[in-house]
Amino acid sequence: MLVAIKDFGRSPGSMRAWQDTVAAPGELGTPMIGVQEGSDIRLDLNLEAVHEGIFVSGTATVHVVGECSRCLDPLAYDLDVDIQEMFFFEEPVPERGAKEELEDDDEQRLVEHDHLDLEPVLRDAVVTALPFQPVCQEDCQGLCSECGVRLADNPGHRHEVLDPRWAALGGLTQDQEQQET
Repeated sequence: MLVAIKDFGRSPGSMRAWQDTVAAPGELGTPMIGVQEGSDIRLDLNLEAVHEGIFVSGTATVHVVGECSRCLDPLAYDLDVDIQEMFFFEEPVPERGAKEELEDDDEQRLVEHDHLDLEPVLRDAVVTALPFQPVCQEDCQGLCSECGVRLADNPGHRHEVLDPRWAALGGLTQDQEQQET
C-alpha cells in the first residue's frame, strides 16, 4: 500500500485529498475477529505537507468478520477507523557528539524513496479498533458450560450440580427410604 508523493514536493502547506480502494493485507486482525485477506479497504485520506514531512489523516472503512466470543455465532459488519500519522522526511545521520532528539526508530514512519507505506499504519489502526472479546449482542448469554447448549435458545436451561463433598450424605437418605419400605 504505497502512496507516491514525488509530485507533492517538500512545500509546507500543500494539501491533497486521496481516495482509493485497496486489497486488505493478510493477518489484519486477531484470531477471533479481523479483516479477510484480499477484501476491500476504502481509504479517504488527506495528505498535508509540513516542514518535517507528510501528515496523513482520514478514515479507512473495512469489512470485519469473526465470531462471538460467548456463543460462537458468526459476526460481520463494516468498521470505520480513524487514521492520523506523521511520515518524516529522511534526515541525514547526526554528526558525532550531536544530541539526538529523535524518537525510537520503530515509532517513526519515514518517507522512503518518495513513497508512504500505509500498511503498518493501517494495521495499527484497525487491530487496535477491533474488540478484544467480540459479542453478537451485549446481552448474549453464550453457551452452557456443561453441555454446550445455546442459552438464548433455551431460557431456564439448568443442570443440577451436586458438590462431591456432599454426595455421601445423599446415600444416607436413600438408605433410610429403603429401610422404611
